[in-house]
Amino acid sequence: MADVIVYALMKTLFPALALGLCLSLPLAASATMRLDGDHVDLKPKPEDEVAKVTFTFKNDGDKPVRILNLESACSCLSATLDRATYEAGSTGSGKAEFKVSTFVGKQEKTITITTDDPKQPEWIVTFVMDVPAVVDIEPSMIQWWVGEKPKPKDLTVKMVGADPMTIQKITSTRENVTFSFKEVKPGREYTVTVTPKTTAEVMIGMLKLETDSKIPKYQHQPAFFGVVNQPKSRANEPTAGAKPAEVKVVEGLKPGTAGAAPPPVEQVKKAAGK
Repeated sequence: MADVIVYALMKTLFPALALGLCLSLPLAASATMRLDGDHVDLKPKPEDEVAKVTFTFKNDGDKPVRILNLESACSCLSATLDRATYEAGSTGSGKAEFKVSTFVGKQEKTITITTDDPKQPEWIVTFVMDVPAVVDIEPSMIQWWVGEKPKPKDLTVKMVGADPMTIQKITSTRENVTFSFKEVKPGREYTVTVTPKTTAEVMIGMLKLETDSKIPKYQHQPAFFGVVNQPKSRANEPTAGAKPAEVKVVEGLKPGTAGAAPPPVEQVKKAAGK
């Protein structure tokens, strides 16, 4: 009987004693810098050269956090914070600038913020910029196999911005091709036809499309073409009617939509003979 009573008392009192013990122990200090939202959005207009934004955050921890350094993953993005130290529970703000340059579409970049908190030595803030397209050129590059019949192939140029645009003139960096263009939808869609004079040798070239865009960076648009070697796995296959595999001139580059950072584009232009 005594055993039963002791067991009942322990079952009743032990949870309360355990809870009291936990509450009497000091909690370990922690610091957490939290952004207001998952990321910071920037929504520039097509004509913008720089996109600016102000973002806010909070120190959700229970001790101060000192900022030691800010490092951007891209030279196109920079940021500053309103002070160096954030007390527990305090809020702060920062300002960021994104150089739009030739970017188009959704771009995601990060800034790493180094702190003196051993539990959160690095705080990564993500910035997402969505630049509206103005010109779309498909395919990204037209091409022929070496030795393939030099038949004409087409590029489709669409003016997808708010204002219509017309192609005024086209020039080529290579004399090995002939080209022409026609208007499909006034101010909105054009077909550019390119024909190589020979496919005897490997060659990469660029068409320079001049438009009447009101936005300077869209007044000159590149479109690429080339004669390329077949992959070895297909070397013994007949080339008649064969469709060349898609070749990425530079990863992330979409000629006509200004979708690559300037250095890779310049490399491609150099290869194309500009």
